[in-house]
Amino acid sequence: MAITASKIKSLSLQPRFAAQDHFRMLRLPSPFQPRIDALARTEDWYTWAGYKAPLSLWDEELEYFAIRSQAAVFDISPMVKYHIAGPDAEAFCNRLTLRDVTRLKPGRVHYTAWCDDAGHVLDDGTLFRLSPDRFRLCCQERHLPWLLDSAIGFNVSVEEETEAVAGLALQGPTSFAVLRDAGFKDIEKLKVFDIAEFPHEGGSVTISRTGFTGDLGYELFVPVGLALSLWDRLFEAGRLHGIRAIGYTALNRARIEAGLIVANADFVTAEHAIRTDRLRLPDEIGLGFMVDAEKGYFNGRRAILAARANRSMKHVLVGLEIEGNIPAEHAIVYHRQKKEIGLVSAAIWSPTGKRNIAIASLSRPYGDTVVDDLWVEIYAMRELKYERLMKRAKVVPRPFIKLERRTANPPADF
Repeated sequence: MAITASKIKSLSLQPRFAAQDHFRMLRLPSPFQPRIDALARTEDWYTWAGYKAPLSLWDEELEYFAIRSQAAVFDISPMVKYHIAGPDAEAFCNRLTLRDVTRLKPGRVHYTAWCDDAGHVLDDGTLFRLSPDRFRLCCQERHLPWLLDSAIGFNVSVEEETEAVAGLALQGPTSFAVLRDAGFKDIEKLKVFDIAEFPHEGGSVTISRTGFTGDLGYELFVPVGLALSLWDRLFEAGRLHGIRAIGYTALNRARIEAGLIVANADFVTAEHAIRTDRLRLPDEIGLGFMVDAEKGYFNGRRAILAARANRSMKHVLVGLEIEGNIPAEHAIVYHRQKKEIGLVSAAIWSPTGKRNIAIASLSRPYGDTVVDDLWVEIYAMRELKYERLMKRAKVVPRPFIKLERRTANPPADF
């Protein structure tokens, strides 16, 4: 096609991208972005599933204490969400995931995981049973092609609804009081892992008593068109209850204290693993309790049960308590200070537990049957020079802290 002079002129008038724009990463705004931007003081952002999300908003230390002493709001809209519905929805979810979905009653949610045919974990997440034939699956990674392939032969529909549904996590001791004062009638009846719908602005909001902090808390899901009005409703009711918005750094500290793991942080999901020795079975990352060997066939069943029978599992995920107060993040773990046996994936000095804690993946039998004489290698910055520290570590149960208010029924009115 010939290019005329007029076309050249019109092309020259089109806006051009600056050279640096070639390297820009465009990030989706959250449905709550106007409210979050208005509160952001640190300009500390990261990318979560393609969305712009805050690592911190005003002070990461105080944001952590907002979780443990007040009511903290964390935007979970970027969390990947799938709507699964149809006559075979229960059978499909039961085939897909490790736990027995027939035991999951409408109005309940459970923590679960799913594997490939070799028994390697693809992801973990929460499965909400909204009604007898409707579910919501929430997770870290996107799995639509896998879910659609797995749905062949089932009378079921699977749709991603990440961009259609906004979500907030409301966590902390005053979270119940905030919801009560916001007018969510009978919210005190929700027990841990219960779900219920409540009216909001001519629509409805789904509230579950769930969270990622090990504290009293709730998660709220609403159509994106009602997102900002839900935010305003919570913050108006929470003014006298210390409600504050937080970023991921504070949430991450709380989840480590709760002993909870994050996909592609504490373990590599099967679809992201480049090397075969990075793949993990559920029992190798602390998810063996989910495997229901009594139910019918599910993805990975044969491989998981065979590994148990053959005792061929090579790794174990453990909680560690480490001497001193310097976090051992990404430290190498040793046996007798000589043999490398694993790596720390997450570590903090626990402000609530008042101890140095970590989550680590170790090579069996270390951390399994051999738990004595374990050490971690920490490099601490002292006066602009790294100092190598070898600190003793011991295997301890998770969660590292256990708060009674998380499971109290009815929830306490702080």
